[in-house]
Amino acid sequence: MRFPNQSWQTWIVLPFVGLLAFLFASMNGVPGAPPPYGALSGGIAIALVLISTLAANCTSNRLLEAVFLFAGAHGAAFLLLAAIRGHEGTAGPAYYLLLTSAWLLAWRCVTILSGFRAASRAMSITLRLIIPAIFGAWILIIWEAVTRGAGIPFILLPPPSAIGARIANSLPILGSDVRQTIFKAVLIGYVVGNLAGFAVAILADRVPFLRRGLLPIGNMVSALPIIGVAPIMVMWFGFDWPSKAAVVIIMTFFPMLVNTVAGLAASGHMERDLMRTYASGYWPTLLKLRLPAAMPFIFNALKINSTLALIGAIVAEFFGTPVVGMGFRISTEVGRMNIDMVWAEIAVAALAGSVFYGVVALIERAVTFWHPSVRGG
Repeated sequence: MRFPNQSWQTWIVLPFVGLLAFLFASMNGVPGAPPPYGALSGGIAIALVLISTLAANCTSNRLLEAVFLFAGAHGAAFLLLAAIRGHEGTAGPAYYLLLTSAWLLAWRCVTILSGFRAASRAMSITLRLIIPAIFGAWILIIWEAVTRGAGIPFILLPPPSAIGARIANSLPILGSDVRQTIFKAVLIGYVVGNLAGFAVAILADRVPFLRRGLLPIGNMVSALPIIGVAPIMVMWFGFDWPSKAAVVIIMTFFPMLVNTVAGLAASGHMERDLMRTYASGYWPTLLKLRLPAAMPFIFNALKINSTLALIGAIVAEFFGTPVVGMGFRISTEVGRMNIDMVWAEIAVAALAGSVFYGVVALIERAVTFWHPSVRGG
């Protein structure tokens, strides 16, 4: 039989399948063998891996090959995770061989999808969503499989399914924490800090004395440890969200200041000379030439600050806050050994930070559509 689509992943998977069949056959003779080594779940999973590998190697259609690999990898992973539930800590070589085989098929699937040339914008967007989704799903699958298969204590590292269950059961608490931390401290501090940094950057650009004096101070202040600033802000502004917003303002002010000043100097001498030949003053040159040229720098600061703001607000809540907030919940639940709740807060914070960053990146693409980094993909 001729295999037109052989790859190193499938070359590894095929011997693994033979070894898996031997191991599963050996374990089936053991009385009371747990389901991961039983004939039904193990045999179906091995068959899925084998059939999808052979089918993917035989077809000449790359999309069909990716579909076969996707079905085999995720079907085997589903059976593996369903079988290990209730038998944590009993995994052996066959379990990890099957997990590795499914992971290799998923790897090959992502490799094929990454090589596609999108024929339309809709297909390009679909591929950009599917590829990271598969990659991220396999991080969770391996996390779940290893924690349950190895019987890792729940207090050290809970499986993703337990974290998801905690999120589903704690939506009111998580909602109030998000409202306190993100919609009050983070957003208000982010907007005020960036606007203040931008305004001071324009002033420093206009007055060279301020530029020479502010930038060294900005570099020094940006190096201040947040754990030293946060308690002082709590003493000044109280335990509620204004003190956390003050920390966020401090953390976001100087990245915006430094990046905007650097961006305003990014326009070329020829362009500025051309504006002078048109008798343009400072403000027309700023609005029509220098600010557009500085937009990549400004959005770079906005993206950096989108993560700094969330980190600053959460850490600031460790040093005094009302009985609500993401930082308060993390510090409190760690003391109670409710580790699944801690991971739930971390997951929600990561999701919120990713959405925040993504919104800023989308706005950047719309505003700086002319920049080579955007036009290039």
